[in-house]
Amino acid sequence: MGRIWSDQRRYETWLLVETAAADAMATAGIVPPQAARDIRELGGFDIARIEEIEQITQHDVIAFTTAVAEKVGPSARWLHFGMTSSDVIDTAQALQMREACDLILKDLDALAAVVRHRAVEHRRTPMIGRTHGVHAEPTTFGLKLALWHAEIARDVERVRRARAAINVGKISGAVGTFAHLPPSVEADVCKRLGLEPAPVASQVIQRDRHAELLSAFAITAASLEKFALEIRGLQRTEIGEVEEPFAEGQKGSSAMPHKRNPVGCEQIVGLARLVRANCHAAFENIALWHERDISHSSVERVILPDSCIVLDHMLRRFTRIVRGMVVHLDRMRENLNQSRGVVFSGTVLLALAQKGVSREQAYDWVQRNAMLSFAERRDFKSLIESDTDVTHVLSKAEIERAFDLNEQFKYVDEILDRVFLPVAERV
Repeated sequence: MGRIWSDQRRYETWLLVETAAADAMATAGIVPPQAARDIRELGGFDIARIEEIEQITQHDVIAFTTAVAEKVGPSARWLHFGMTSSDVIDTAQALQMREACDLILKDLDALAAVVRHRAVEHRRTPMIGRTHGVHAEPTTFGLKLALWHAEIARDVERVRRARAAINVGKISGAVGTFAHLPPSVEADVCKRLGLEPAPVASQVIQRDRHAELLSAFAITAASLEKFALEIRGLQRTEIGEVEEPFAEGQKGSSAMPHKRNPVGCEQIVGLARLVRANCHAAFENIALWHERDISHSSVERVILPDSCIVLDHMLRRFTRIVRGMVVHLDRMRENLNQSRGVVFSGTVLLALAQKGVSREQAYDWVQRNAMLSFAERRDFKSLIESDTDVTHVLSKAEIERAFDLNEQFKYVDEILDRVFLPVAERV
């Protein structure tokens, strides 16, 4: 990802645009064919020379075209013909953003594959579900991971849509009027570069497109933050159900040798803040004075490479975390049983309602036993079995079924199929 945003790649894409423009203008009869060939075959650059010229011109595109012209020779008078700097910068930047999106999408596919593998592995691994941080009802670790996978799939779609939004170029001149080159040249240039022509532009491609890209990246980073925060929570000593991998020889603390900290997940959470902040800056770039100012330019030199590099790192790091994640099945079972069965209270409530007891009455019967279980640390199921109001309505078999994990998880496979199987393959 760093290579995509290097000075070398930036100037390479600028030269791609200049070369495509020269070829398109030669095809249109605007510049001599030999000049286009010279630009294509002789055109090149030396970064040190560009920087030397820029010290004098204080203009990066002029420094670039001057350095290229030195290599092209007399035909260089047709280089950058009829174009403005943003024709080159914005069109070339679209190529860089597209490359970055392709790499991010590859990263997302790799993460999705690992999450899917772990979800299938743990599709029926029972654990307690928590709402408000408090024990709620049983779930499976596989369902938790399937939830992540479905969100990753939405992140993929968001990045794909953003890729399409930024995959545009413009060769329409200083205020977008095509005063010096016809729209057909722009169309030809964009076709050569695999871009769509912006239907209308000012001097620049409009920055709502870039904000859409950074929004997609920020949401993706927030997804990773959400997943990493879950691992951090489950790794707390009091819970101890999941751990991020801890390598041989790794140290968790300079003072406490026993420490195994979720530092990778903590880094994911921290880096998500950077990507979100950059998204805000991208929104600030949308409003420019009239046909263009350059208040966006300095910002984009930071937020575009930084966001892409950070998100690429986050995705790769979290993929490694999920792949090596340690799942403590015994601890999950221990925590599930820690509340002495009260997590089945909702099922008992419904069983009573199905047998004709009003919901209000059933709720009172179940709640009083749950509160007694909490207060006296007694087994909830035993309390239910000894409650004559309940046993007058429910048989022993019906009570057993209310506490059966297989009943709780009877639709787990169907849910996972909805996540992982194409519609045509679902039973």
